[in-house]
Formats: sequence, C-alpha cells, structure tokens
Amino acid sequence: MRLQTLSFHDWLEHAFGREVRVQQAPWYFDPEHDWWDPPPAEAVSYLTRLFENPQTALEGFADSQIAQGLTYLVNTSASGDSRWLCSTDVPIKDRVRCVKSIAELFAKLFESRCTPSLSHLSEADAGTLNCVCYMWWDAFPCLALADDPHLPTLHDCALRTMERILHLNSIACQESALHGLGHWQRGYSDKVTPIIDHFCTVHAKADFRLLAYAQSARCGCVL
Repeated sequence: MRLQTLSFHDWLEHAFGREVRVQQAPWYFDPEHDWWDPPPAEAVSYLTRLFENPQTALEGFADSQIAQGLTYLVNTSASGDSRWLCSTDVPIKDRVRCVKSIAELFAKLFESRCTPSLSHLSEADAGTLNCVCYMWWDAFPCLALADDPHLPTLHDCALRTMERILHLNSIACQESALHGLGHWQRGYSDKVTPIIDHFCTVHAKADFRLLAYAQSARCGCVL
C-alpha cells in the first residue's frame, strides 16, 4: 500500500518502529510491504525536521531501529531513489535547508552514538549506526538532475555540509565525510582537494589510519 498522508509522528513509527530481524532481510524487502510515497515537498519537509532535531524525533527507538529506518528512508539500495530532493517542484530554499540539515543529524546523532571505529577497515567494534554513518554519502539519493538550474547550488551545499561534518569530534563522522568527498573528488577536485588538505593540516595529530584514508579520498580512491 502506498502511504501518502502520514502525520510526522505516524511517519516516524512507520519508518523506525519496526522489528529488527535477526539473520533475515529487513521488512522493506518484503514483497508486499507498505511504503511511504508522499509529495516531494512533504518528504523534504519531514526529512529536514528529522535531521534538524533527531534527539526528540527518535527518542525511544533503539540504535538498531534508527539504523534500519534511516536505511529505508535514504539508502537507494533499500527503497530506490524516490527523487524527492531532486524534484524541481520543491522550492530550492527547502532543498538547500534539507541538505544543510544533514550536518545537524551527524552532530546530534552520529557524533554521540557511533563508536570510534573505522568502517573502511571493517573494525569489529563498530556500533550499529556506524555503517549508516559511513555509507551516508555513498547511498544518499540524487540531489539534482543535469538540467536542474540549481544543481551547482545544491552540489556546493553538499560539499560544504561534508566539510562541516569532517570537523566534528568523531572519527566515524570524519571518516564518513572523507568517504563522501572521495566519491565527489572526480567531479569537484578543485573543491575537494583544499577541503581535505585543510583537514589534514588542522588535524595533523589525528589517527594515522584516518589520515591515510584522507589521502586516499584526496585521490578519489575510496570504495
């Protein structure tokens, strides 16, 4: 069933209130599951509200439920790209605000809840949310299509958001930002290179493994 008229509270329950199955595919891969299919403007509004204030919105949900819910909502490998953020029917100011709000999600959720582990090294002590944090920019939906006049604005906003996340006091968040920047290096090397160089200068005493990953990201050599 297509769910098109959920309140914000009901939407949170729909996305995050599900059982997390053990050694089974998540609920959103069930053949006949309900899925959220709102107008793009409502989707962007709800995502922004969630990202800006995740502590209140996600109170009472376990980390495993949060990881599962975020994967359902924003990972294109889970439910596809619904093209909410790249919809030109949504005012550009709202799309920009949503992209900027991702930094708030990292600062208010991932920074405190992710363990200080490096996901690209598959460290065993990584927490439940670490994988979602690490893969965020790899799996996030499209921000703008090629014919969108606001594509440069949205892409610059995404890069600046990654830069903000890169300077959070969390090795997991820093790794996530480097991962994203590494994927964007090919198209935006003129912006990615100075962002990473500045990080390496400011954080010269950071974990040597993170600094090595930064150099890989600087060359676009990330998976």
